[in-house]
Amino acid sequence: MKSTQPYFYKFIESISKELAYLARELEFSIYSSPRTMLTHSRTFVEAILKQVIQEERLDFYPNMTLKDCIDLLDEKGYLIPEIRDALHHVRLIGNKAAHDVRRFRYSESLLSWEAIYIIVKWYVEVYGPVEMVVPEYQDPAYRNETHDMAEIQEKLKILEKLLTETLQGKSEPADEEETETETISTSISEHDLPGFTTIRKITYQDKEIEVPYFLRDAFLLPQRFDKSERFLIKLGAEQQARIMSELPNNIEGLHKHVKRYNEKNDEKFFEELLIYIEEEKVRRKLALERPGELFFFYKAAHIVVTEELSQIPLTTAEFSGSPSLFRQLTEDQIFTVGLLPRELVILAKYENVGIGTVEKLFEQLKAKQGKTMISI
Repeated sequence: MKSTQPYFYKFIESISKELAYLARELEFSIYSSPRTMLTHSRTFVEAILKQVIQEERLDFYPNMTLKDCIDLLDEKGYLIPEIRDALHHVRLIGNKAAHDVRRFRYSESLLSWEAIYIIVKWYVEVYGPVEMVVPEYQDPAYRNETHDMAEIQEKLKILEKLLTETLQGKSEPADEEETETETISTSISEHDLPGFTTIRKITYQDKEIEVPYFLRDAFLLPQRFDKSERFLIKLGAEQQARIMSELPNNIEGLHKHVKRYNEKNDEKFFEELLIYIEEEKVRRKLALERPGELFFFYKAAHIVVTEELSQIPLTTAEFSGSPSLFRQLTEDQIFTVGLLPRELVILAKYENVGIGTVEKLFEQLKAKQGKTMISI
C-alpha cells in the first residue's frame, strides 16, 4: 500500500528523494512534536549547505558542522543576509531543542518551517533545475498524528544516514549498495502507515527478517506457530522468546536455552516468524483502513464481526463440533460470539481442544457471517 498523504516538499524529489522524505517527516512532526521537528531541521539544512559547498567546489570535509557550513559560505560571499539569518535561526532553535528540557511551542516549529522555506527556495532557484518552480509558502495543516514519536525518530535516523552517505561520495555506489539504498528509500516513501518503519532485523544464517515498529514488543503467542508451538512454550518457561524484543538479532543457537531441541527447531521457528510478521502486517493495515471495527483472526484469514453475528450464542445448537469447547467457554462466561478472543487460535488452550476444532469453528463463523450479510 503506497502512501497517498500529500506533503509540501514533494516537488524536490527529483533533486533528492532523501531530502524530500526528510522534509516530509519534519512537516508531519510540526504539531505532534515541535522538539523533534526543530532538532532534526538542522540536519536538513546542513545537507542542503553541504551540497552547495560541493557544487561550488569549496573545501569540504565530512565532519563539518552546520555552523562551519554557514560560516564558510558566508565568508565566500554565497549567502545574502536573509538566507544567513534563516540558517542561523534553524541552527540556534534546533540547538535549544536538542538540549533544553522546556516545552517547545507550535509557533516555534512554524517559524522554523518558514525559515526552511526561505532556504529551500534559495537552494532550488540557484542550484536546482531551471524549469523547477517553487510553490508559494503555506502553513502545514494540522494532522491527527497516529505515529509513535519513537518511530518518527527512527525514520529520521534512517533518512539522515542516507543523506550522510550520499554527501560522503556514495551517490554512485556499487550495485548492491545502490539496491539497498533504493530499498530503504522505497520503504520510507511507501510506509507512511503508522507502525511500518523497520525497527530491527532478525537473521538466521544468510536469511533476514525486517521487524516493523508496531511489532517491536509483540507477544509471540505459541499457538500462532504451528510447527514451533512446543518449542516456544519451552522457551517461555525459561523466560526466552516470549515477546519480539526478547529475540536475539541472530536466532542461531536459540535452541540451546532448552533441552532436547536442535538447529532444525531454530530454522522452523525463523520460517514461521516470517509468516507471522507478514500476517500481522495484513492485520495492521486492515485495522488502520477500518478503524473501530471488530475482527476475528485465524492465521492469514479474518472475519468482520457485525452486531448480528456478535449476538449469536455459543451453543451446540448453533455450532457443530466440540461440546467440550462450548462448555469451557460457558465456564469462563463467554456466552456469545462477540465475547470470543479476536485471536481465535487462543481457543486451542482449552482442554481437549485442538487446532482442527478452532479451524472448524472459524469456518462456521464465516458461514454465519455470510448469512447475516444476505439477510440484510
